[in-house]
Amino acid sequence: MTPGYDSFALMAVVMARAFRDGEVVVMGAQPALPLAACRVARALHAPNLWYIVGGSGTVNPDPAVAPDSSCDARLAPAACALPLTDIVLLEGRGDTLDVFCAGGLQIDAYGNCNLICVGEWSRPTLRGPGTVGLPFLPAVRRSVIYTMAHTRRTFVKRVDFISGPGHPAAHGEERPYRQQGPSLVVTPMATMDFDPETRRMRLASVHPGVTATDVLKVTGFALGMPAAVPETPPPTDAELAALRRVRPRGAAGP
Repeated sequence: MTPGYDSFALMAVVMARAFRDGEVVVMGAQPALPLAACRVARALHAPNLWYIVGGSGTVNPDPAVAPDSSCDARLAPAACALPLTDIVLLEGRGDTLDVFCAGGLQIDAYGNCNLICVGEWSRPTLRGPGTVGLPFLPAVRRSVIYTMAHTRRTFVKRVDFISGPGHPAAHGEERPYRQQGPSLVVTPMATMDFDPETRRMRLASVHPGVTATDVLKVTGFALGMPAAVPETPPPTDAELAALRRVRPRGAAGP
């Protein structure tokens, strides 16, 4: 990564740029990255952005350090705290939340996410935290998918289980309640979006120091490819300054 910032900083800034003023963002069990992104967006271009940190139920928390867990006590200073049941109900309504930040043990070409387990249900090779609100991804206006591991084990041709549904073309079905679907995928190597016709994931930009070939080598399915792949714009001084206020403990600062 270019001197002056690391992968976390770049990913947080990329996500922040995708949030719009007045939107409501919800995140799950590992909130450090989307929480940092929300704080950067509020500081720079989206002062009326609202965000809910999953397990804690806290609304617009302002911790000194972005915690790794959504149930961390440091999230307590907040506008208010909602019961988890209320958050799940909001996710299912489809008229309240604008952006769902989600991840997965596995992610496929249509944006389906798996947080249940890898392998056979009876004898999994890796067990995840479960689904909680992820089944309601189709009801939220759009979702931003992120992962700190861009490997063939994460980006697979077909997920073993669907925790969070992606674009319906994955299984040849339509979901009338879907409003927009996954719009962005952010990794330490690149950003991806989805072709509006095929609904398959495509390479949108490569991060500084990364090539399209590098990304293809560690992706377990064929990515759509533009004629010329742009480079992800690096963080600005203002974005890095905003990010310095909230970093997960132990992460290298910008």
